[in-house]
Amino acid sequence: MESVSWYVLVVDDVTLDAVDRGLVHALWIDGRAPFSRIGEVLGVSENTVARRYRRLRSSGVLRVVGTLNGLRLGYTSWTIRLRCTPDAAGSIAAALAARDDTSFVHLLSGGTEISCNTQTRSADERDALLLEKLPRTRRVIGVSAHLLLRGFALPSAWVGPAVLSAEQAARLRPGAVDEQQPIEVGAADRALLDALARDGRTGYTDLARATGWSDSTVKRRAEALRTAGVLRYQVDIEPARLGFHAEARLWMAVRPSALQDVATAMAAHPEVSFVALTTGPTNLVAVVNCRDTEDLARYLTERVASLDGIATLETAPVIRTVKRAGAPL
Repeated sequence: MESVSWYVLVVDDVTLDAVDRGLVHALWIDGRAPFSRIGEVLGVSENTVARRYRRLRSSGVLRVVGTLNGLRLGYTSWTIRLRCTPDAAGSIAAALAARDDTSFVHLLSGGTEISCNTQTRSADERDALLLEKLPRTRRVIGVSAHLLLRGFALPSAWVGPAVLSAEQAARLRPGAVDEQQPIEVGAADRALLDALARDGRTGYTDLARATGWSDSTVKRRAEALRTAGVLRYQVDIEPARLGFHAEARLWMAVRPSALQDVATAMAAHPEVSFVALTTGPTNLVAVVNCRDTEDLARYLTERVASLDGIATLETAPVIRTVKRAGAPL
């Protein structure tokens, strides 16, 4: 049985050793993978995996969350930038993070700018958020909203957590997703999705209690939503816990004829966890995770600078992350 070999990583008072890193990667592949299967892949016991997970979960290092793929339901996705007065950024970011339709809420640069992603279910919902609530918030001095048109790389595919071999990863990979499969999501599913957004590894008995369904019904429905591509599982963990201490958002204006090539090339970079085509004066947004500021400088001046077609580039370091994926804690 092949075991994990990696270095020990210490952040604050939490030490991530080889087993921890293997567990993180395993959950990145399949957030609902049974501990018994993860143990077989890592070469340790099921009890060891369960104990390590509980330690990391209770200390706030990671959690698995169920996220809704709104594109499958006709939702629209936006990335929003807000400029605030210096005294307001923290409270406004917290208010945004408390919403159930936002994710990846970051304080950027000097702490007076906020970026976040959001999904809106209808034109009315979009207008209420973008045209009314945000601009009418005092101390917000600027708002720009960019419609996400096409994703080239998603956080779930980022290779930063990868430590397992290809063979080990294959043993953990979940079944194929069929996003052409018709499926309807109704009000009865909301309690299930809400519970999984708080903790994607909630047991079926607890999910049954939250929904009023039987254990078998909950299991069947959760698997159907996942197979249809509506429900996804993500690991909510700070990149710094994995050794990436320089996180930044990039906004680029790319020549239209080069846009596809630039986006595809960046999606293949191991530093990149998100790339998407957007509307607005910049037409490509990316999120990069580097080991340190020198690593970020090399990435920008060597990897990005070598891509033909980028006319302008704006880099905004992430100062603090208020919310990543999943429901607010």
